[in-house]
Formats: sequence, C-alpha cells, structure tokens
Amino acid sequence: MDQVRNPLAGIDDPTAHQLRLLLTLAEELHFGRAASKLHLTQPALSQQIRSLEDRLGVELFHRTSRRVELTAAGQAVLVAARNVVDAADYLRNIVRRIASGSERLRLGVCESFAAVPPARGVIAALTDSNPVPGPDVRVLDRLTDLLSALESGEIDAAFTHLPVPEHLHSEPLSIEPRVVCVSSDDPLASRTSVRLADLADHRVISLVPPTFRAGHDFWAASPRPDGTPVRYAAHQGSSFQSVLSTVSLGGVIVFVPAVTASLYPRPDLHYLHVEDLTECTFGVVWNPRNPALAKINALRAGVSSYRARSSNEYISNSRLAG
Repeated sequence: MDQVRNPLAGIDDPTAHQLRLLLTLAEELHFGRAASKLHLTQPALSQQIRSLEDRLGVELFHRTSRRVELTAAGQAVLVAARNVVDAADYLRNIVRRIASGSERLRLGVCESFAAVPPARGVIAALTDSNPVPGPDVRVLDRLTDLLSALESGEIDAAFTHLPVPEHLHSEPLSIEPRVVCVSSDDPLASRTSVRLADLADHRVISLVPPTFRAGHDFWAASPRPDGTPVRYAAHQGSSFQSVLSTVSLGGVIVFVPAVTASLYPRPDLHYLHVEDLTECTFGVVWNPRNPALAKINALRAGVSSYRARSSNEYISNSRLAG
C-alpha cells in the first residue's frame, strides 16, 4: 500500500524544477540514468525527489535496491506535473520573445508610400500607446512583397492601397483620386486632365502582377468604359522608382494614387487628373488567421486612436476656419 503522509506537512508548493525531475525519473525509472540525464549527482536527485514528496505529502516512488517504480499517487501526479512544466516552458518562451522584441507588432509598408499621412498617423498612435518597444516597421519595395510577407507571417499587418486578396481583412484609412503618370515628353503632358479614352493607345504598367487579377485590373483601369482593350506593358521592375523611370522614357503610362505627385515630383514625369477614373483607398490589412490576437487588437486600437485624432483635428481646423 502506498504510504500517505500528512498533506499539510509541505509548507511550499512544488517548484517546476522539481516536477521536471519527477518527469525524468518517471521516464527512466532509474536514479542513476535520470541523474546523468539531468546533469545531477544521484544523491542530489534523490534528495530533490524526497523534498517533492514531502511537499506533496505522498510517496511518489517505490524504491528497492534493484528497481524504482511509480506508486499509484505518482501515476496520478504525472499528468498535472506535465501541465505545470509545459506552462512554465510557455511562460519562459513568452519572456524570451518579449526580450528579443518578437512580441512587437510587425508592420510592413511599401517604400513608395511610407510617407502617406494615415500610415504615419497610425504608427504614431501605436508608438504613443506603447512607446517601449513600439511597432517594428519594415519597408518593402512592392505590394507583392507585402502580400508575400503577410502570407508567410514575416509581418503581422501592412499599409497599402486596396484592393487586396479577399481572404485578408482590411481597414480603410483614406480615399484619394487615382491619376495617370506620363512622360513629360508625351503630348498629353501639356493638358491638365484627360479621359480614359485619351489613353487608349498607351501601354499600361499595372502596379500589381496578373497573379492577383482584381488588383492587376484595378491598377490598369481595366475594363475601360467604352470596352477598349487595355494594352499592357511588360515590366519586371523591382521597385516603384523603376516603374516611374520606365514611364519617363515614353510610350508607357501607370495609374497611381494622387499622393504620388507630391511624393515623387520629377522633371521627366507629369501627373494628370483622369476625369472618369474612380478613386482608390489606402488602408491597413492583416491576415485574420494571424494567431497573435494581442498584436491585432493593439493595431485595431491604434487605428481607432488615429481616426479619433484625425476627426478632432478636422473639427478644430473647421472651427479655426470659421
């Protein structure tokens, strides 16, 4: 019969270290092998197990000169011991990730639009609410890089112009016109605005590859209102700047957010208002399958804070204007 001790005899809860020793001994059922595996001396292991038994008030092992066996109480304790050890390991890993910065919200933004006010505003709101360590902002070259980083888990969320693939969640932040960028040598550059029909003879670079059809069509303004087929330009540039440089050489155009005109003013380029082209939306997107719920909740809070701040600034400016 298992020896049962006074359950009030222990004055302290067992430590995770002692429970880890228990699990190892239960696996080896040999003090010598278990001690070697744990890098302890056999007397030290025996003392720790005896201390654990005293704390729990039960005998965990039958010991003889020839064998070691778990008692019924020992068998019953194993599952709980494993849960405690696993929880201790989980806690340790969380602390290590926080210390290494991996618990920071990782935000991606295209190099071409890192200066867009909504992106800077949300980042500022996140930094104000959690200045240490604050968000980890990673600047990437293209929308496709952002989407790939989201899918792989390299980043938690991204600032980008919509549309994005349907399985991603998006929070719109601002709306602006789309304009067309043409070479300064193009005959259209002398005009202040055009219609899509005026661009029918121009080849178009879409900012999104054809693998994402909805985005590819949107940034090529396809289909056209009059049914004219879009003529695509083959461009494999690795950056937004390379797209603009290709356009500057003539014969090729690209539709871009209106903010591009102020971010990339170049003497070899001209930006034109397109009268019959719909607007575009800038927002923040993330994968709803992201398991880091705390990070996404922090992002949502940052977006809400930015929206409230922007609304207050709009109200204040309106009052000043009045």
